[in-house]
Amino acid sequence: MGESEQKQLRTGWTTGACATAAAKAAYAALLSGEFPDPVMITLPRGETPAFALTLEKLADGTASAAITKDAGDDPDVTHGACVQAKVTLNPTIKGIRFFAGSGVGTVTKPGLPVPVGEPAINPVPRQMITDELQKLADKHGVALAVDTEISIENGEELAQKTMNPRLGIVGGLSVLGTTGIVRPFSCAAWIASIHRGVDVARATGLTHVAAATGATSEDTLRTFYPELSEQAYLDMGDFSGGLLKYLRAHPVSKLTIAGGIAKLTKLAQGAMDLHSARSSVDFRALAQILEQAGASAQLIQQTKEAALVSHVAQLAEAEHLDIGDLIARAAQKAALCILRNAPVSVEIIVTDRQGKVLGHAASEVAEELETP
Repeated sequence: MGESEQKQLRTGWTTGACATAAAKAAYAALLSGEFPDPVMITLPRGETPAFALTLEKLADGTASAAITKDAGDDPDVTHGACVQAKVTLNPTIKGIRFFAGSGVGTVTKPGLPVPVGEPAINPVPRQMITDELQKLADKHGVALAVDTEISIENGEELAQKTMNPRLGIVGGLSVLGTTGIVRPFSCAAWIASIHRGVDVARATGLTHVAAATGATSEDTLRTFYPELSEQAYLDMGDFSGGLLKYLRAHPVSKLTIAGGIAKLTKLAQGAMDLHSARSSVDFRALAQILEQAGASAQLIQQTKEAALVSHVAQLAEAEHLDIGDLIARAAQKAALCILRNAPVSVEIIVTDRQGKVLGHAASEVAEELETP
């Protein structure tokens, strides 16, 4: 996607921004008897969007309001979901207590930004809600003392399409967002979820994590390591650099990476992002690897002219060359270089599109390999 196309994509609002707007509208109704519609909030970077309400309900000491989330052009699983806040006056407390309503998860594993047992409402949305409600309390000359319950329509079902079950967030989605704005097709959210996965693994004492480039290679990983807990599996996707650089600073003793032969060829060649739109295979470099392994002149030339690594693999198999093992070892070496002597051993499993293992590099640490 070109830069001009990216600029034309429509931004949207995070779940945290929608929850903030809904909570503000509900609390305003408790204090004034009227729901502001649309309701305006201030985002962490100063933007002031307004949100239309899709639900208004006022009773004695309790008010509910809801926003239909608009994620813009981002392929967000919560786009179009109803985000609701129920605010209840509670004079026995000071400030805000947060609760998980229907469709919002609860944290059950350490290592996430909120403690175990708390609703999965991240720190920035909590602060946004607190700031908006505190301003209303100050305006009306009252002390802020409320229970706030956030719900997301169909959140428990939608959460199955996210990493929440793997992170130990049960019962629904997380209320997320650091800026309040969803940037379409941003890589940041995926990389952040990888980081949180590492945090959970470390916090729960895991010494082995397993990362895959996709569903097929993850299935292969699970056959290798059926004993690993769900928290040990990281949905790395294309973001090998995001994982390896984070492990460099936050090490786990052993990392196993499984992926398709094309993506791991790119990792072997030093790519940090394995997406086809953001990196490509250097077939001349691949030809050099095959040459060092004793490939025929014909195969070397065919490799230089190739368009698909899978095709090269078929040609190499005909010459009884274990290209999968060659790529696995090269990918392992590249990964260890990115880790820069961090105390992490690396194992690589190379698969084809059906999940068949084409190559394997057993676990090694940086000091056992020569510097390239």
